[in-house]
Amino acid sequence: MRRADRLFLIIHALRGRRTALQARSLAATLGVSLRTVYRDVADLQLSGVPIEGEAGVGYVLRKGSDIPPLMFTADELESLVVGTRFVRAFAGDRLAAGAQAALMKIEAVLPPDLRERSVRTRIYAPVWRDAHQAAFAARIDQLHAAIEAKRVLRLTYRDEAGRASEREIEPLCLAFWGGAWTLGTWCRLRADFRNFRPDRIDAVEDTGECFTERPANNLDAYLTAMRAYYAGMD
Repeated sequence: MRRADRLFLIIHALRGRRTALQARSLAATLGVSLRTVYRDVADLQLSGVPIEGEAGVGYVLRKGSDIPPLMFTADELESLVVGTRFVRAFAGDRLAAGAQAALMKIEAVLPPDLRERSVRTRIYAPVWRDAHQAAFAARIDQLHAAIEAKRVLRLTYRDEAGRASEREIEPLCLAFWGGAWTLGTWCRLRADFRNFRPDRIDAVEDTGECFTERPANNLDAYLTAMRAYYAGMD
């Protein structure tokens, strides 16, 4: 966990409490040592956060400095929890970790009744990571990073019939269809938009080249082309 995230969670673990929260409890919640908690609390105090208390006694926020809770309805909160579970199960490790950290921040500032509701939701997306799934999650992370950095990629790809080809592509987006991921791209070989399934990519090579999106082949143009394609299938 990043230090900034720890500091955020410490502040919100203290909000609204009438009794001191022991450093040992904070350490267990955050998965860090007592020494780290002491250091983080001292740094927060030095930066002006009104935390009172000391090691061995516990910590509270000074009266009158409480932070108002985030206002979510029960249904809104359940949607966030379920969304986080799906991201953890089906996305790459980078997004999964980000979703989990975001949910921890949200739950840290919830009133007790809503926090309990988030734990009780009965919609699950079990996380299963054998060697194949772990490799696939790493591939999703790799493609996601290339999209963000606008990196031209060279793919070794197998089509539905198992025929292999090499493609040089400009990656534009990833889409999850409930059963499979697709990578939306501008394919330089076909000079047109193409979708590739990450589970059929045998190899990915970063060419070292960055691309610039142009009106004719940027993400907006891709989405327009996909809408027209699927509309024509009705």
